[in-house]
Amino acid sequence: MRLFRIGAAVDAEAVAHAADSGISTLVDARRDELLTRIRDLFMDNRLEVTPANLLGVHAALSGNSPRLARKLTLMRSEGRAITQEWLDVALADGNAVRDLREETSALMTRLGSGLDSFANAAKNARSFTGKYQNALEEHAQSLAQPDIAGAMIASLADLTRTMIERTRQIEEGMRKSEEEACALRKSLERAQRDAQIDHLTGLPNRRAFEGVLERQYREAQAAITPLSVAFCDIDHFKRVNDTHGHETGDRVIQAVAQVLARISNENCHVARHGGEEFVMLFRGMTIREAHRLLDAARAQLADRTFVNRKTDEPIGGVTFSGGVADVFGYPDPRAALEAADEALYRAKHSGRNQVCIAG
Repeated sequence: MRLFRIGAAVDAEAVAHAADSGISTLVDARRDELLTRIRDLFMDNRLEVTPANLLGVHAALSGNSPRLARKLTLMRSEGRAITQEWLDVALADGNAVRDLREETSALMTRLGSGLDSFANAAKNARSFTGKYQNALEEHAQSLAQPDIAGAMIASLADLTRTMIERTRQIEEGMRKSEEEACALRKSLERAQRDAQIDHLTGLPNRRAFEGVLERQYREAQAAITPLSVAFCDIDHFKRVNDTHGHETGDRVIQAVAQVLARISNENCHVARHGGEEFVMLFRGMTIREAHRLLDAARAQLADRTFVNRKTDEPIGGVTFSGGVADVFGYPDPRAALEAADEALYRAKHSGRNQVCIAG
């Protein structure tokens, strides 16, 4: 087959081959460019070459994770190094970690059920053992009477007493096992509570927030009530850490957490999302009402002046930027969180110390 044009005839197979070659060359070039960018990021920031780091950096630079890509872009625009600590927090929002947490939570639930079953079994076994022991004791007393039995019966009585003692030992062991199971159950419940608390701020952590979001989403959907989510991030936090140290940085995070905790109630759930980032859920509030409440907290924080306790050097003002989104304006809560995150980064690029509404 030939394609005819004015003054020339072109071989279709040759055209197709050339097109395939061109596409292949373009794909190779893009792949080489991506590999170069990944290599440069690892080298420039002295990151360890681990599977988790490789997957995360690839997801960001290839565009598979827009949120992580935005975080990297913001860090680079501010001239901040990508540390392993920062990357660990950023990657913690990925599906792999979320799946691991869900698997761990399911494992803890199964362990709790297993402990309950074991405790019940131990309790029942101890009860049956006790009844059996009482019956043996009654028969042993009857057999031990001189007017009822002779030497053989007395021997049987001794054997029965031995069995009673062994049964008593088994019963004691079962009782201890039951107590240990109860103690382990309490420890497990305490560990489950601790696993949902951020120990620096005392606020719920991201894992706890995701559970609240899922539950509140279903309830608000059924009740047809508004539901809004928000992200906020402390402005120029790295500058505080670099200038005054991580201990002062931790106190700044705690101070911001206290300001946000004051607006927390049955209709406002505040959690630390990781690093210097917080996330909020507003039940029964429109996006405008949620924006007003969060912006008031932002203004209250911006009016304060902070001082380094160790050196008495002024830290100056501490501010945060935020983004708010209407949960029911998006297909699902995850999409609403992404929209709030995009609004947060719009606030950052627009000068910081402000709260933007998604869309």
